Amino acid sequence: MRIDIDLKQYVDNSYPIEIGALPHLHFDKKVAVITNPKVAGLHTGYLLDRLSAKELYFVTVPDGEDHKNLSTVEYILDRLFEHRLERGSLLIAFGGGVIGDMTGFSASIYQRGIEFIQIPTTLLAQVDASVGGKTGVNNRFGKNLIGSFYQPSAVYIDTYFLTTLPKREFSAGVAEIVKMAVTFDSEFFEWLENSKLESEAELQKAIKTSVEIKANVVKQDEKEAGIRAALNYGHTFAHVIEKETSYERFLHGEAVAIGMCMANDLAVEIGLMTQTEADRVKSLLRRFSLPTEYEIKNPAAFYESFFLDKKSKENRIRFVLPRSIGDFEIRGDIDKETVLKVLKKYSG
Repeated sequence: MRIDIDLKQYVDNSYPIEIGALPHLHFDKKVAVITNPKVAGLHTGYLLDRLSAKELYFVTVPDGEDHKNLSTVEYILDRLFEHRLERGSLLIAFGGGVIGDMTGFSASIYQRGIEFIQIPTTLLAQVDASVGGKTGVNNRFGKNLIGSFYQPSAVYIDTYFLTTLPKREFSAGVAEIVKMAVTFDSEFFEWLENSKLESEAELQKAIKTSVEIKANVVKQDEKEAGIRAALNYGHTFAHVIEKETSYERFLHGEAVAIGMCMANDLAVEIGLMTQTEADRVKSLLRRFSLPTEYEIKNPAAFYESFFLDKKSKENRIRFVLPRSIGDFEIRGDIDKETVLKVLKKYSG
């Protein structure tokens, strides 16, 4: 005997991304703002001038990849239960990518899912992490291996928050901008080569273009069944680097910068990219003070760590590789010897 449950339906997960000064927001419901001590200390006043709610609570958690885990998520959930948030309540992610990922994941599992919005305060979060609905945490096996696809109901990108951003954090965000350009837009890459991202106009253009690229990709492939995997360019290598260094030595964008260089070397090795093109990418990353080198102590162990990556499939590693500048290929057919040859270049 068979009984079918027919749940075919169209779900509209569309949402606006507002770039500009944070508008005045009022919510006739309970709202919890999830943030960290640094952002709270710098920007709570600015936020409260523009935010009101029926009941408003702040939940402050430690920031940093080493705190991006289930223990911190449980702490967030406990505070939400203590404040008696309901299914009709709202969470606000107020911080960088770590805060955004944990808030989104908490929203996706609290009472089986409540609404949340993103107010990103770092360049990396504004151009990448806050858009697209990827949420999650790390565990001892790797980065972002526990999580969900859960879209925010809105994203508000205000460059005011970048005025207090340390230079190193700013550069980490530039890495994700370069990622978008190398894989999708050669003209944007050339523009970046001639820009310092110092003026408000340049910064707005870089953010807008990056968000438009990512939004277009997510629109085509929300849950990373195809083209969205290209946004992981550099990340397969970067996640291993972050895990090897216990998430302490590099910011995420810094690890991605190194990962892009490694991916480029692999692309050159198999003939997808010229050495001149790889050098252009490396030069641009260095101009924004991003690291491009990393010593791999054990190439064989580094290689085995790839298999814990979410993008590996049927015991095959899928690499996102640039095809020249402005295009990409996703390859799952590169033999181990070729990959090890590239990794050994970084073994000193």
